[in-house]
Amino acid sequence: MRTILLIDDEHRMLDLLELFLEPHGFKCIKVDNGKKGLEIVEKEKVSLVLLDVMMPDMDGWEVCKKIHELSAVPVIMLTARSDKSDLVKGLEFGADDYITKPFDERELVARVNALLRRTTNDEVDNSNVVYGDFILNRDSYSLHYKNVEVQLTLKEFYIIKTLITHPKRTFTREQLLHTAWDYNTFTDIRTVDSHIRNLREKLKAAGFPLNDFLLTVWGIGYKWN
Repeated sequence: MRTILLIDDEHRMLDLLELFLEPHGFKCIKVDNGKKGLEIVEKEKVSLVLLDVMMPDMDGWEVCKKIHELSAVPVIMLTARSDKSDLVKGLEFGADDYITKPFDERELVARVNALLRRTTNDEVDNSNVVYGDFILNRDSYSLHYKNVEVQLTLKEFYIIKTLITHPKRTFTREQLLHTAWDYNTFTDIRTVDSHIRNLREKLKAAGFPLNDFLLTVWGIGYKWN
């Protein structure tokens, strides 16, 4: 049974999420603030996190960032806002997906299953991807270059995996959206650009030869050189 961590300061929302998820075979751990959520991530084996954005003390963006300092567990953010800048901000802090409130059970379960399906596929095929001095580690969801390691979010991992296993091939944003998300419904194509931007910042900060490998093909998409 997969365990999903629910983080929301509204107890009614926690109960609703649990009501939607439990009939589909998920075990839910419910907490009402980010600090408790981080403690669970450190101590428990969690398959996925559903995280509310608007919470007191520590908002969802900050919690998401701290989660990815501890773990590669996928995070879906729950937001009542429809402003694209807020959604992009969540992605920039490492969210793998987002759901805008109000949502129905089918949408929630579809997004959860899509993320978990990708995780399960990687658990079955746990061999590393090697390209020159780069090693993409499927166990830790990290990218290694010589003696440097960079931790990736789940979506960053899938984007890099797609590019690095097909070097010199140009992928459109639509193709990367499909390979990383496993479905297209409800997902804005611009989220791909947000994840690519995050990847570049991480790789540049770690000293990777970024400009030689992760390239933009203007008007089309991206490629790994």
